[in-house]
Parts: sequence; C-alpha cells; structure tokens
Amino acid sequence: MLTFTDAQTVCRDLLPHSEETQGEGIEPAESLWTSSADGRVRLRIDNSCPQTPITVHQMFKESLEKYGSLNALASKRNGKWEKITFSEYYCLSRKVAKSFLKLGLERFHSVAILGFNSPEWFISAVGAVFAGGIVTGIYTTNSPEACYHMVHDSKTDIMVVENQKQLDKIMQIWNRLPHLKAVVLYKDSIAERHPNLYTMEEFLELGGDVSDSTLDDIINSQKPNQCCVLIYTSGTTGKPKGAMLSHDNITWTSAHCSRAGGMQPAEVQQESIVSYLPLSHVAAQMYDLWTGIKWGEQVYFAEPDALKGSLINTLKEVQPTSHMGVPRVWEKIMEKLQDASAQSGFMKKKMLSWAMSLSLERHLMGSNSSGLQQLWTRLADYLVLAKIRNALGLSSCQKHFSGAAPLNTETLDFFLGLNITLYEAYGMSETTGPHCLSGPYVYRQHSCGKPPPGCRVKLVDKDAEGNGEICFWGRTVFMGYLNMEDRTKETFDEEGWLHSGDLGKLDKDGFLYVTGRIKDLIITAGGENVPPIPIEDAVKKELPIVSNAMVIGDKKKFLSMFLTLKSVLDPDTSDPTDILTEQARDFCQRSGSKATRVSEIVATRDQAIYRAIQEGIDRVNSTATNRVHCIQKWIVLPRDFSISGGELGPTMKLKRLAVLEKYRNE
Repeated sequence: MLTFTDAQTVCRDLLPHSEETQGEGIEPAESLWTSSADGRVRLRIDNSCPQTPITVHQMFKESLEKYGSLNALASKRNGKWEKITFSEYYCLSRKVAKSFLKLGLERFHSVAILGFNSPEWFISAVGAVFAGGIVTGIYTTNSPEACYHMVHDSKTDIMVVENQKQLDKIMQIWNRLPHLKAVVLYKDSIAERHPNLYTMEEFLELGGDVSDSTLDDIINSQKPNQCCVLIYTSGTTGKPKGAMLSHDNITWTSAHCSRAGGMQPAEVQQESIVSYLPLSHVAAQMYDLWTGIKWGEQVYFAEPDALKGSLINTLKEVQPTSHMGVPRVWEKIMEKLQDASAQSGFMKKKMLSWAMSLSLERHLMGSNSSGLQQLWTRLADYLVLAKIRNALGLSSCQKHFSGAAPLNTETLDFFLGLNITLYEAYGMSETTGPHCLSGPYVYRQHSCGKPPPGCRVKLVDKDAEGNGEICFWGRTVFMGYLNMEDRTKETFDEEGWLHSGDLGKLDKDGFLYVTGRIKDLIITAGGENVPPIPIEDAVKKELPIVSNAMVIGDKKKFLSMFLTLKSVLDPDTSDPTDILTEQARDFCQRSGSKATRVSEIVATRDQAIYRAIQEGIDRVNSTATNRVHCIQKWIVLPRDFSISGGELGPTMKLKRLAVLEKYRNE
C-alpha cells in the first residue's frame, strides 16, 4: 500500500533526472486500423483537429510544469484523507515503471490491473505506459475464467491486484498463463508466499538499479499512433473484445472532449471529482484518470462499497465540482429520495412537491418564464432544493454527467426538479469514451449533445423518420480490436468510418438523439421493426412500482414484457431483497393492496396490483404508434435484475440475451 511518506521519499530520490528528448513526431502508417498490439495507425488529423499528436508521457510532463505542486490524488487511510501532489504522482509512476522493467515487462505486452479505484491503480496504469507496456483494466466482478481470457489475450506480463479475493482468482489460472511473470498485491499482506508474488512495498524497491536513461530511452521511443491502453468490451455478445487505444486517442480525447463538456483547467479552477465507477470501463478511466492528469484535477477515491451506499458520504465530504454517473446510479439516488419523501410528513412532502414542480417548469420553459416565476423558483431553491443538493454532497457541483446508456425521461425530469441538469455524453469503448457531449454551453433535453470540433457523426441507412445507424469519425476513433482482424474490418467501412450498431437521429442544429441499438431492435414474426427502449421507458414512467421492464417479441407474433418490482437493496451485497421500497408500497396502498413484499404479489398474483399494472400498460398501449407496438402479455418476475443475478453488466446495462436465457420458461 502506498503512503504519503513513500511519495515524498520517492520524489526526493527521483526528481533530478536527465532531460527528455521526447519521440520525434509520429511513425507514418498507411492504415487507419490494426489488430496487432505493436501496430501503428494513420491518425485522423484534418483542418478541424490539427493539434500536434502527443504521447501520454508528454501530456503528463506538460501538466507537471503547470500543476506540479497541486494535490492530485486523495485517498482515505484510517479515517484521514492522504494526498499526493502531481510531482509525487509523476515520480511514483516512474518508480513503478522501473520496477515493471525489472520484472521483465516487454514492449506492447500488458500490465493488467484487477482492483477497486485507488492511487495504486492510477500509478500502476501510468507506470505501465511509461515502461512501454499496455494498461489493461479488469472488472473486479469477473470470474477466474473471464480474467483468464483477458490476461491471456493481452499477453499480460505483470498483474497488479487489490486484495486476497482477487489474488485467489489469479492463483487458479496462473499455470495456464505462459506470459505472466509476476503478481503485485497492493492492499492486503501476503498470507502465503509464492515465487514472483510481491507486496506493493517490495515491488517499488525492485527497480532501484534501473537507470533513468534506460527508462527515458523507452519513453522517448514511444509514438502517439501506438497502442497504450486496452479496454475490454463487456462481452454481452460473445467473448469480450480488446479495444486498442493509442496515445493520441487518450491525449486528444482528454484535452478536447473534456473541455467540450465544460471541464476547467486547474489554472482557471481546480476541478475535484470522486472516482468510484469501474476503471476498466472507458468512461471512468477517461474521466477520472487521463483527464485528471491533463487538466490538473484533484481526484478523491471513494470506498469500495460506494455503490452499496457509502458514495453519498464521500460526496458530502469532498463536495466535488463535477460528478459523473451511469443512468442506474442517478436512478438509485432518485429512488432513495423518493423513498425518503414518501416517509416524511405532509408539510414536508407538499413543500418538496411545490419546489420541484417550480424548478422543472422553469427548466422546461427556459428563457420564456416570467420574472415572477423566476423569483418564486429562486425562493424554492433557497428554501428547499439547495438543502437536498447539500444532503447529496452536490452543493458545489457545477456539472453532472451521465454516460454508458441513455437516461429515461423520468430521471431527467426528477433531477431538473432538483435544479440539477444531467448532461448526457455518448460514445463507446471504440471512441475512447465520449464522441458526443452535452455541457453547460451545449445542451438540449433528451439529446446526448454534439461532437466536439474535430469529431464527426453521420447516419446511414435512414428510415422514414430519420433514424439511421450512427457512424463516427475523428481522433477519438480506436485503433482496432486486439488479435481480431475480421471483427476490426467489420467495424469500419471502406472510408474508415466506425459503425456503432446504434440507431439515432440528428436535429437541424446537429444535436444527436440515440433511439436504440440495431441488435436490440425487435423484428416481429410479421417483419415489423420495434425499438424496445421507448416502450420500456413509458411503462416505467406510468408505473412507479416497476424497476425494470424488458420487451420480448423477436420472431414472435406480438410483444410481451418482463417486469420487475422496486425492492430494497441488501446494504452488504447490493442485491435486491424481497422487501418492496417505500415508493412501491405507496403504489400498493393507492391501488388497494396491503402487500409489502415482492413474493406476496407474485405468489398470489395480487389482484389489485395486477389490475393497476394492466391499466398502466393499457395507457402506454393507447399512445403506441400502431398495434404492433402494443404489449399484449406481461409477467412479473420474482426478483429484480442485478449484476450478481447476471441480468446487468458491470455498468448496470441490461443484458437482454442473458435475461432471455435465464427466464426462458417464463
């Protein structure tokens, strides 16, 4: 485990080292894509994005000159925040790089990191890139077999793991991994000694005899059009694919996409953020790690149980200036507040309802609201809404981002009611995260914004309503899938545009609206195309007891739907329990049912609840564009969807095929 004193000592030892003569320009390459770890690509540089390409090391050095004395990383040890500066961060990254070299890290082989967000994660990632390797994040929820696929595919030489639980997974597969030379454990002490297994303290001392000039030679040989990061896609369809990101992908996206979203450089305002989403996911890695270096942000690490409830406590302590969540995180906050409101007294409920309706109305009307309306809204914000934002730890937060999946209208409107605008971003692992962004100056409700200058979007195969497949061009576009030439070729068209597999439409001002996924499109037995998400969102909005709704109808004569009910989460495991949430119980009472558990409703097919659900679905069907889009049958499942149940991926995305397989009999 790294400590504050380690960082200061390392910096004293390391700061005076030889001057860089960083790699001269980029190695020319013919192709826009490659599937080799050591391949090079032609960068998509044109008049709209003429910026000189740089490596990760060049980006860090530039930031070091501006932000060296500012705090960079903060983590809690024994109840106190310990911080390291950008100078100490850089020095530790060099020290880690030397130890990787000592352990035999080869050029373009991987360092795989398996653990929750921490300074060790960041420093290992940066050190791996400095040492000429490729950083590969692995989800902490992965099974040993899933870890094996990624570690083997990426030719991982060294693994950095958080604790005994993660180490146990690797010990089960190590003998099948010919490239794996060493494992470093960064949180726990080693319970049982094995050859080539090190604690973080032991590991940091290994590279003592690797000279600065040896490391600098490797750093100086790196080119912006070479691979430095591997992001494994979640593998909802088959084995996960390793998306290769170049130095230019990382450095260009960190600089230009974050500014499009309104992130400030530290010389204007040092942004503070909380790191809690999985760093193996492209959105969190870009937002927390690489953008943090580029603009001199202060990153606070949440506790590992952040998503089980401790996140709010961290937010209250840190008071971040910017915060990012995936839709399910924002939905959970909404459900918690709705539950708290349902339990509060009559006057409190009335005050909150009054304040939220005023705020929502002002946001929806925009500049059309009258002076008197604005005065009332400001008063409501002062008396009620500001206190709620404060209780959430978001009172200093100027920008609230959502990514990884579209937000539904209910969630967007709820937060507008709290005077919080959720800025949606859209992209994929294959576009280094965000390719379209909303922000304080680029916002339209329900849109995920526009591409920043230098990025382009086009729609192909448009239907009568203007929906087409979204395609990407720009410096965010990835190099290709590692060791998968055919899959890489399928992803690009002849002109080098990346095809997303998503459906969307553009308005006259260039704002993009994502309307579905081609592979999620339901094609009925009659050959009709039905996008499921609008129907699912409408049902959830109509029925506040419903947590998840999933349309079924591929190759079927009509549409059916799986429904799950809102239930309290187990505080230890974050798994759904059988107990209905306060909001769901409220719905039951209004519908004439005394039920307090999911099992009571499902086992008895509770007449009052089933009637209320049918009425809600009838209301949704009455607004359907045609009869094909109507839900004819539905079933309530006995348990809500979860990551551990296999229905949701690591970023809470619905895994439709897994749900169909699991509930085939239903």
